[in-house]
Amino acid sequence: MKKETKEKAALNPVVGATEEQQTQNESKQSIANEKVVGNTKPLEIHGVMADSSARLAGLEIMSMAELYDSSFPPRVPIVDGLLNCGTYLFVGAPKVGKSFFMAQLAFHVATGTPLWEYPTRQGAVLYLALEDDYARLQQRLSMMFGDEETDKLFLATRAGTIKEGLDNQIEAFVKEYPDARLIIVDTLQKVREVGEEKYSYANDYENITKFKEFSDKNGLCILIVHHTRKLESSDSFEMISGTNGLLGAADGAFFLYKKKRTDNEAILDITGRDQQDQQLTLERDLETCIWKLTKAENEIFKPKADPVLEAIALFLKNEKHWEGIASELMEAVPILGDLIPANVLTRRLNVNRTNLYKEYGVCYEPMQRTSDRKPFSLKLVESQ
Repeated sequence: MKKETKEKAALNPVVGATEEQQTQNESKQSIANEKVVGNTKPLEIHGVMADSSARLAGLEIMSMAELYDSSFPPRVPIVDGLLNCGTYLFVGAPKVGKSFFMAQLAFHVATGTPLWEYPTRQGAVLYLALEDDYARLQQRLSMMFGDEETDKLFLATRAGTIKEGLDNQIEAFVKEYPDARLIIVDTLQKVREVGEEKYSYANDYENITKFKEFSDKNGLCILIVHHTRKLESSDSFEMISGTNGLLGAADGAFFLYKKKRTDNEAILDITGRDQQDQQLTLERDLETCIWKLTKAENEIFKPKADPVLEAIALFLKNEKHWEGIASELMEAVPILGDLIPANVLTRRLNVNRTNLYKEYGVCYEPMQRTSDRKPFSLKLVESQ
């Protein structure tokens, strides 16, 4: 039966050249379900259904108060400070080392080992190496990692296109491997339609939007490898081949480039909606071709310490797990009474759900509400 299931998840050969701790899985499933808890109105994110929809000719809206009363699954990074859930472009000139970087990133996420000083969250990785064959991949991975291997990194050299089969293939992969965290598409051109209009903003935007909708729905990252255009620009991200529709639809981009083509050193510029702009200086090991971090500019942003969250985290270090309503938590943690009103506490937790998880190691989960109670649970995450 297992064999049959895996065969169903196999990628169909259409276009191409020649599996974290229980708490993490629960969190990821929560992200994948994309459910909002805390509001009595029928709200559904990614298609918000509000009572006002009918009288507003189908326009789906949410008030600011409703927004604050809603709780969204935490956005847990794939690589802390470097790569988040969502859809990102990874751009560079041909033969600059993009595919080696993809293999390196894929291996670290699949093994759950840090990428340089950046912690990763382990999960299954699908690497669509569509410009390679299995023999070349075998040689490359062996050169980079020696005898080290992992059964959470899956490779394919052929796949469907954006409009013909690719969506079904990656959806089947995620169903077969529900701990999937990262999908790499190398390259974008290989999954575009043959003869597709080359420089259409609408077409570029639509292509990336399809990936983004899937990554948002499933709480994972899709990283799309793409090439640069020949024309130079003072802004590295303006050198992305195609229109601004690509970057406009994506959550962010990585741009890998060398000052001189013969250099062994490269610069990695990073920009995105949910992170600060960064610039990393990398050097490639001549023997293994693994990229090493030699310099990082622009300090990674750390949110200002929140005394409310700190008090809750300190309380959870002893309790480990707690359930109840806001007023009961105020009684259990008396210092909270000096910091925040009870009727605002739940909203503070809703807004800071991701921050509470990432910075303090506390999992906040709203529970099924009754007419007069809005209960929630707090759980210390031993291993993030």
